Amino acid sequence: MPDQRGAAWFMAQETRALLARLARVKPFALHETMVPAAALLPAAQIAIELFLAQGRQELRNRAHAFLSWLSTREGQLAPPVEAQRRFTTLRLRFNDLLSQFDAFADVLTQRSEHDTGVWLSGLDVASADALALPDYYTAPPVICYLDRGHGAAIRRARTRLPGGGPSPVAIIRVPRERMVGSGIASSLVHEVGHQGSALLELVGSLGPILRGLQQGDAPQQLAWRLWERWISEMVADWWAIAKVGVTSTLGLMGIVSLPSAFVFRISLDDPHPIPWIRVKLSCAIGQALYPHPQWERLSQLWEAFYPPIELSQLKRDLLDLLEETLPDFVALLVDHRPQSLRGQSLREVLASDDRRPEQLAAYYQAWSKRPQSMRQVSPTLAFAAIGQARADGQITPEMESKAIGNLLTDWAVRSTLDVAAHCAASTGQSSNLRSLPVS
Repeated sequence: MPDQRGAAWFMAQETRALLARLARVKPFALHETMVPAAALLPAAQIAIELFLAQGRQELRNRAHAFLSWLSTREGQLAPPVEAQRRFTTLRLRFNDLLSQFDAFADVLTQRSEHDTGVWLSGLDVASADALALPDYYTAPPVICYLDRGHGAAIRRARTRLPGGGPSPVAIIRVPRERMVGSGIASSLVHEVGHQGSALLELVGSLGPILRGLQQGDAPQQLAWRLWERWISEMVADWWAIAKVGVTSTLGLMGIVSLPSAFVFRISLDDPHPIPWIRVKLSCAIGQALYPHPQWERLSQLWEAFYPPIELSQLKRDLLDLLEETLPDFVALLVDHRPQSLRGQSLREVLASDDRRPEQLAAYYQAWSKRPQSMRQVSPTLAFAAIGQARADGQITPEMESKAIGNLLTDWAVRSTLDVAAHCAASTGQSSNLRSLPVS
């Protein structure tokens, strides 16, 4: 039989070594280098650091409790297998903490990249604007990072992180190929829409309605079953159109412009709609929220790019069925009154008159004469107006890229100066930082 006291000594050494390694896991504020304008907004920084600090403290407490147990007579005489079992649990928890640390480190490390770090901070500001709905919920902090890949993605706040525990912030992954142009708004605000939808419990409130519609006309049952399957993505698309107008549809067209086999690909298990019908639906939502001939033109242009004439009869029948039910589905979305909105419809709460195409065009014309005015409006309004100018042929891709880059920098710097001004005010110092030119 092995020596129980020797096993206890060995486990104590391993635990102390684990604690020594844990002590080297420092707060991000101590080892991530970035210019101030690239830093996270304070709410996000505090939420992340507090979440990780609580995890480290919890592990320290468990490790010290294990060391205390090893020093007792019970621990000294316990079978080695019992000591090993308890230590293995500690080590797994340590690895979980490192996984959580790395999940945020991957995001924060990019903040040190020239230009990219500041632009990401600007995207944080734009995300906060797109998510803000103070009368109906308290929005969690949102942070953004870039990654390779075709589309964006979100890890929503309060969802499970690797190793357990709810994420204290929403993390949006933006594809590098979207940087920098107004198309970034389409990806960004779509992902924000997933978070907003979860906060308002829209999928849960729409689900029963869509399931009820599946009990009706037999030929349409499949269509309504698919709309229910795709509802999460559709609500996120709806959110993006409500916030940034045609910018969302143009960005979507750019993302799903793929070989025809993918555009017409049908998978009943995929939560993402068939790309061809998704663009048609985006145009229909735009027309319902902000009526204008541009939506029909875009729909016809999309069909010219991908004419559904060489498809099998089965696929054509399904697309026809989806187009037939599309108007009713759009009406259901825009007029939906979930309990979370206290009797208001989605249209009434999220759509805004200043996102109408005519108004956006007027904004851009005014800003062309006074560029500084663009910096005084909300990020989503600026995105919407620039995207509308792109749709109207009033801005070149080169001008668009420069304008968006400047705005992202401006939002990042101004948010940093706002924090500095708040700190100065709280200590009794006067400040006029908002008046400083930043780009």
